Amino acid sequence: MQAVEITSFGGPEVLRLGERPAPVAGVGELLIRVAASGINRPDVLQRLGHYAPPPGTSDLPGLEVAGVVESGDASAMAEAGIRVGDRVCALVAGGGYAQWCVAPVVQCLPVPEGFSDVEAASLPETFFTVWSNVFDRARLQAGETLLVQGGTSGIGVTAIQLARAIGATVIATAGSDDKCAACLALGAHHAINYKSQDFVAEAKRITEARGVDVVLDMVAGDYVAREVECLAEDGRIVIIAVQGGVQSGFNAGLVLRKRLTITGSTLRPRPVAFKGAIARSLRERVWPLLAAGKVRPVIHSTFAAADAAQAHALMESNQHIGKIVLTW
Repeated sequence: MQAVEITSFGGPEVLRLGERPAPVAGVGELLIRVAASGINRPDVLQRLGHYAPPPGTSDLPGLEVAGVVESGDASAMAEAGIRVGDRVCALVAGGGYAQWCVAPVVQCLPVPEGFSDVEAASLPETFFTVWSNVFDRARLQAGETLLVQGGTSGIGVTAIQLARAIGATVIATAGSDDKCAACLALGAHHAINYKSQDFVAEAKRITEARGVDVVLDMVAGDYVAREVECLAEDGRIVIIAVQGGVQSGFNAGLVLRKRLTITGSTLRPRPVAFKGAIARSLRERVWPLLAAGKVRPVIHSTFAAADAAQAHALMESNQHIGKIVLTW
């Protein structure tokens, strides 16, 4: 099969289309003929040498795919109601940038009715991540306020729409007025240009000094101290990336007085059973929203697999709004 390989650690140019043996599905797995592969920030980190695949996982990048089921563990597929020939999208721990990909059956979801392969491939990584962190870990509820740092990223686009759909108030930050307008168009109630406005002051103003209930943080670093300042009582910060650095200092007195929670997680190394539980929640709670058009994928651009380097360059430019997808 053809696959996009990381030939050495470095810039986008190290991504090359090469030949690999096609994988074989094992116990509890199925084999997907891949039509589209989603691109995510962890793929860039892996290419740079900063995010090694979990032990036993393919060294090929790619955490989400969409395509057609070719074969697999018959009993596991029967239990999941999946058959050969079905269109599915899947979360994988690696190996997604390839014409064939193996995925745990429990991490596969049906392609929503009317969705293209490109749209379907854009779903798993961001939807699994947002559901696990914003709704399971941070326990966002209807009537609460969510602050999304980086509202036009793939994660941000998903978080805005899902939080709005469950009845939360959404504040999003973005790095330009155009991106703020995009956040509002996606359903955010308020948007803050973090380059020209102080998000702490704006969050307090918007909430009439009460503060926000949940912060979805992809920055960490010195953002954590500022996020602590703008949390309401019993507020929660959930950190899912550290683009601003791994070291953070904050006012521990505020954490004590306001009973704050600072937490975080990475999804890739978690057990298959954990990810399978998220998949079940998504199928029950979120897939109906997708089918009804209440939540929608936002695709910024697609690239042929041979042009993966260009796709990564776009990802690193931060000029995109929504997802970038490779096609096969």
